[in-house]
Amino acid sequence: MKERVKVIDGMRGFSLIGILMANMLIFQYGIWGKDELQHFQLFAGDQVANTWLRIFVEGSFMPIFMFLFGYSLIKFKEKLETSGGKAKRHIVRRSFLLLALGLMHSIFIWEGDILFTYGFLGLIMMIFLNRKKKTMLIWASVLFVLTSFMGLGTMEATKEEDIRMDAYVEKASEIYTTGNYTEIKEFRNSAEEPLGLPPAAYFFLFLLSPFILCPIFLLGMYAAKSDWFKQPKHERRRYLVGSVVIVPAGLFLKTVAYAFPDSTWSGVAGMLGAPLLGLGYIFAFALLYTMGFNPLLALFEKVGRLSLSNYLLQSIICTTIFYGYGFGLFGKIGVLNGILLAIVIYSFQVAISHWYLSHWKVGPVERLMRMGTYWQWRSKRKQAVTNGVLVK
Repeated sequence: MKERVKVIDGMRGFSLIGILMANMLIFQYGIWGKDELQHFQLFAGDQVANTWLRIFVEGSFMPIFMFLFGYSLIKFKEKLETSGGKAKRHIVRRSFLLLALGLMHSIFIWEGDILFTYGFLGLIMMIFLNRKKKTMLIWASVLFVLTSFMGLGTMEATKEEDIRMDAYVEKASEIYTTGNYTEIKEFRNSAEEPLGLPPAAYFFLFLLSPFILCPIFLLGMYAAKSDWFKQPKHERRRYLVGSVVIVPAGLFLKTVAYAFPDSTWSGVAGMLGAPLLGLGYIFAFALLYTMGFNPLLALFEKVGRLSLSNYLLQSIICTTIFYGYGFGLFGKIGVLNGILLAIVIYSFQVAISHWYLSHWKVGPVERLMRMGTYWQWRSKRKQAVTNGVLVK
C-alpha cells in the first residue's frame, strides 16, 4: 500500500507541473487571448514553444489529475467502508466542499478553476460507485468515442466575430495589465464575452461538460477497482506497453489536430489525442517506479501530497505576477519565458512542500477539506523522533 500511495502522489505532483505550464498561457494572455497571440508581443522561440505546449502539454495533464481524482474516489470509498464509515455521506460532503472552494477560487482569484468541475463530477460519478469495474470500463470507452465526435467539423469565424474577438482581447489585456483588484474581479465575473452567445448556450455547455470529462474519470475508477499501481514492479509490462503504444498515438493525433486545424477531422483528432496522451503519460510515469530509486520521483511526491494547496498557490503567485494589482506583466514575457517561469515556480513549490511536510502531515487546504469531510476539527502537527524519543 505504501508503494501504491507513492506512485499516486508522484503522479499528482507530475501533473501539476504540466497544468502550470498550460495555464501559463491563460495567466498571461487570458482564456480567449491564448488563441489570439497575434495581439501580443512574441519573442524568439515563442512560436516553437507554443507549438510544443499545444502538442505535448495543453489538454493532456488535466486528464491525469482527473484520472487520479476518479482513482482516489474509489480508494476513499474503500477506506471508509473498511472503517465502518458512510461512504456516500462523506463523498457528498467532499464534493460540496470542492464546489464551494472552486466557486470562491473562480470569483476571487482566477477564472481558470477546475475544482468546481471536480466537485460537480464527484456528485455525478456517485452513480458508478458500486458498479462492477467492467461496467466502468465499458461506459468510459463508449463515452470517450462519442464525445470525441463532438469535435467533428470546423466553423469559420465571421468578420463580425473576428472584430468582436479582437476588441475583447484588447480590452481584457488593458484591464488585466493596469486594473486594480476590484476592476479585474468585476471584469472576470461580468457576463461579457467575445462570442455573443446567449446564457442558455453556456448553461447547455455546463450540462454537457461532465459527459466530456467523465471518461477519463471513469478510467481512474476502473484502475482503482483493478488495484493498479499497488505493486509497480509486478505491473511493469502493463506500464511499458501502455507507454510505447499510447504516448506515440496521442502525440500523433494532437500533431494532426495542430498541423491541420481546418481539416474536418482535426477536432476529433484533438479530442481523442489530448486525453489519450495524458493516459500514456500516466503509464510512462508509473514505469519510472519500476526502475529503482529515483530522487526526482520523491520531489514529485512532496508536491503531490499537497496538490490542492499547491494548485491554489499557483493561481495566487501567477495572478500576482501578471495582473495589474501585482507586477502587471500580463502579455509581456512571452510563451518560452512563461515555460521557464513555470519551472521556477514549480521548483519553489518543491522546496516549500518539502519544508512543510517536515513539520506537518497534511497541507493547509487539504486539512480544511478533511475537517469538512469528516467533521473533525482537530489538526495534528507531524510527529518527529529525536534520539529515539517521540516528540509532538
